[in-house]
Amino acid sequence: MTKRKIKIDYRIGIHLFFIIFSLAFIIPFIYVLSISFSNDMDIKQYGYQFIPKTFDLGAYTYVFQNPEQLLSSYKITTFTSLVGTFCSVMIMALMAYPLSRSNFTYRKQVSFFVFFTMIFGGGLIPSYILITKYLRLGNTVWIYLFAGLANAWHIIIMRTFFQSLPSALVESAKMDGAGELKILFRIIMPLSKPVIATISLFILLQRWNDWATALVYINNKRLYTLQFLLQRILREAEFINTMMNEGMDNHLVGGMINIPTESIRFAMCVVAAGPMLIIFPFFQKYFVKGLTIGSVKG
Repeated sequence: MTKRKIKIDYRIGIHLFFIIFSLAFIIPFIYVLSISFSNDMDIKQYGYQFIPKTFDLGAYTYVFQNPEQLLSSYKITTFTSLVGTFCSVMIMALMAYPLSRSNFTYRKQVSFFVFFTMIFGGGLIPSYILITKYLRLGNTVWIYLFAGLANAWHIIIMRTFFQSLPSALVESAKMDGAGELKILFRIIMPLSKPVIATISLFILLQRWNDWATALVYINNKRLYTLQFLLQRILREAEFINTMMNEGMDNHLVGGMINIPTESIRFAMCVVAAGPMLIIFPFFQKYFVKGLTIGSVKG
């Protein structure tokens, strides 16, 4: 009886630990959502509250004041994130597969070239000249897709995972007359769902949160990404409030009396992060396995 009681108490302690540990991640999200619906004056007076003292939609009203532009940015970000992720995974899989094969003649040389790019890069100015002057991708939607299409670290992770698969699978497929591309797409990639899902999630998050590309290469408002548009909205709100505080004429700042800059920050977090929070659970079952195998084995 005593042993059974100790065992039950032990399980209760483990469950309580993980419940508290989970709350440490959930509570910040609830705070963000709560503050986004709070009144700016309440935030300044009482600080961040778990439950809003005054339910206010002012932040969302300001963010959605130009719904056509916001919808356009959502479309651009969604298109470039999904298509860009797919293209990146395909390109890196085609690169990682031959590097995982021991009979590839130039395996060491190409692997060194891939690794070299992780240490040294041309920098922003050479990249800007290459992309705008020679490739002519500036101020086009293609800049989001082709810039950063491959990542050296992700290629190494995929190569390592491919190497962990039994070589007998490839040999038996070759005996049956399968070519290299058929082996890759029919055998290797279906067995590599964990690493592919993990890398896809990394790329998807990176592309969804990208704002620097639009800042450097895009001038057309129709091609603004969601993150860059939200950043511009926040800067405009801060600028208007600064002008108001400095005593400028109300007509010069668009007739706005008070813009909820503090709650706008959190409203933008909800608008920008919402779709990713919905997508993440679909990748979760592959995430741990793919990340562990790709990073531990070398």
